[in-house]
Amino acid sequence: MSLSKNFAYTRPFLFLVALLFAGSVQAQEVADKIIAVVGKNRIILNSELEKQVEQMKLDEPNMDTANDTIRCGLLERMVLSKLLLEQADRDSVFVSEEDVEGQLDNNIRYYIRAYGSKERMEKELGKTIYQIKEEYREIYREQLLAQKMQGQLIQNVKITPGEVKDFFASIPADSLPYVPATVELGQIVIDPPVNEELDQDARQKIEDIRKRIVEGGESFGTLAGIYSNDPGSRDSEGDLGVVGRGDLVPAFSTAAFKLKDGEISQVVKTQYGYHIIQMVKRQGDQAQIRHILIHPAITSVDIKKALNKLDSVRSELVSGQTTFQLAVGKYSTDENSKRSGGMIADPNNGNTQIEIDKLDPGMVLMLDSLKEGSFSQPQVFTNEKGEKSCRIVYVRSRIAPHKVNLKDDYAMIQTQALNQKKMLRLEQWIQEKMPTYYLMIDPQYQTCGTLQKWYKLSAASK
Repeated sequence: MSLSKNFAYTRPFLFLVALLFAGSVQAQEVADKIIAVVGKNRIILNSELEKQVEQMKLDEPNMDTANDTIRCGLLERMVLSKLLLEQADRDSVFVSEEDVEGQLDNNIRYYIRAYGSKERMEKELGKTIYQIKEEYREIYREQLLAQKMQGQLIQNVKITPGEVKDFFASIPADSLPYVPATVELGQIVIDPPVNEELDQDARQKIEDIRKRIVEGGESFGTLAGIYSNDPGSRDSEGDLGVVGRGDLVPAFSTAAFKLKDGEISQVVKTQYGYHIIQMVKRQGDQAQIRHILIHPAITSVDIKKALNKLDSVRSELVSGQTTFQLAVGKYSTDENSKRSGGMIADPNNGNTQIEIDKLDPGMVLMLDSLKEGSFSQPQVFTNEKGEKSCRIVYVRSRIAPHKVNLKDDYAMIQTQALNQKKMLRLEQWIQEKMPTYYLMIDPQYQTCGTLQKWYKLSAASK
């Protein structure tokens, strides 16, 4: 396996997800044939490789996918995934139906949002959600199983500070990249208080919706699509997919897991608003659930109250009467902020050092007037629920563009060093196990360095 020893390699060697909904991509027409066989009967078709190439074109439009090195690398990853599946069989590793169903549901929700609606997605793909699930169920099962097997192989790999320093020292100075400007931000969020009259209106509205479903026989999914205020599930008929008890806020979870399959709850109140919940199917502490959310309307008067409260909080912060961490715990109404100490993390990697060009334009504009250690004026923003809320933003640190170094970029370098160590562990595992596996590679790809090495190690070459 070819391993980069510089920062061109930026992510763990994970199983490459097969192209989803391939019918939406115009794949190159090629004569199909078997280009690799792993174990007794795990085959890789030329058409499967072409789909991976098409996916790479979508992800990285400027990459030369006609390059043999690219195709070799893709096939290498596909062969590795088959090896992991073979090892999972040997070790009796498996994934549950709930895990597979949950992954399918999560990705379908993603694609519904990408297409704009369930109806448009089904029209574009020429398939119903049920057909999509059935077509890709086995693909997802293999993905999850390969990922789980790989996770078991590298789960105990750790990295020491000394190894991080050695890794950094091994990188030629002229290969060190420049890091763009980054910033560490925190926020104190106060949701506008709800007007009592509007709160009652919201409750009455959802009571009426429940009555239409329970007594009038109207479709739960249809009414969810029309009325629900949850943008994440509205376009999928209120479907939250397969979730566990711990994935849900307590009041919602308690009400949901009291329901029998097909049953609809009474009205449930959470910090998000009012819900009615339908239990689609339950298996232990996992369940497929649908809901309809109605949250009270927010008025300009409510927003003004929240801004005034934040203005007082800001005065305490600026005068030193309280610290940012204490203020988050005392005043913030956002539970996610409280759990993270108020700090904002990059959702892709969990890092609190965020590149400025990844922030929304409004946040970037605000940062122009803020120095390190300062607090913004109270501002209105749209939260992850799609609702108007209010916040103060805290700038904990700002780092100007610079060449990578241990002092400013230790966490990033540590991640890179750990990733390389995990890759080396995988390489060691392949060296140990490959002689016990059959591997056939089409002559067209036997010139690929890593695949050629694996073939020579395999039982097929003996």
